[in-house]
Amino acid sequence: MILSNDPDPRFVTIRRGGSLTDPDHHLLALWAADCAARVLPLFEAARPGDERAREAIELARAWGRGEVSMKQARQAACAGAAARDASGAARFVALAAAQAVVVSHVPSHYLGAAAYAIRAARAAAPTAEQRDAGRRECAWQRAQLPAHLREAVLEDQAKRNSICWFVFDEQAEPLG
Repeated sequence: MILSNDPDPRFVTIRRGGSLTDPDHHLLALWAADCAARVLPLFEAARPGDERAREAIELARAWGRGEVSMKQARQAACAGAAARDASGAARFVALAAAQAVVVSHVPSHYLGAAAYAIRAARAAAPTAEQRDAGRRECAWQRAQLPAHLREAVLEDQAKRNSICWFVFDEQAEPLG
């Protein structure tokens, strides 16, 4: 479970009592989809012809662009089912995609998309290179963050790092 019992109001929409605006909610969904999409080739290599993770990412992006409703995006259980059918890095990719699509419903799931993508990158790397692979993935993700959301996301990553397998502990440096 990657959700905190004490949600950060910066990742709760205004209509639910938080301070997250709709445009920023959509940006988080797009960023989460980008995190999952970056590792999608790992899923597709392991499960050729299985479109469920790709479809979930596409739905997350469509919601982020305002092209589908939250209900349409949330009902896409395809990536969760793909995770049950996969293993290793491919499983983590499917979980990242599933988390990305549910950002439409619960914004703080953005963190799951990022964490599972890092886990996918690590799982795909040789054992001796897994930590560096995680650092590179985390650095790439952080470089993609919208500037005005960066501080809140980094603080949230630090706060929830322990429930995200410490993947954000890697002190990732921004890519040069």
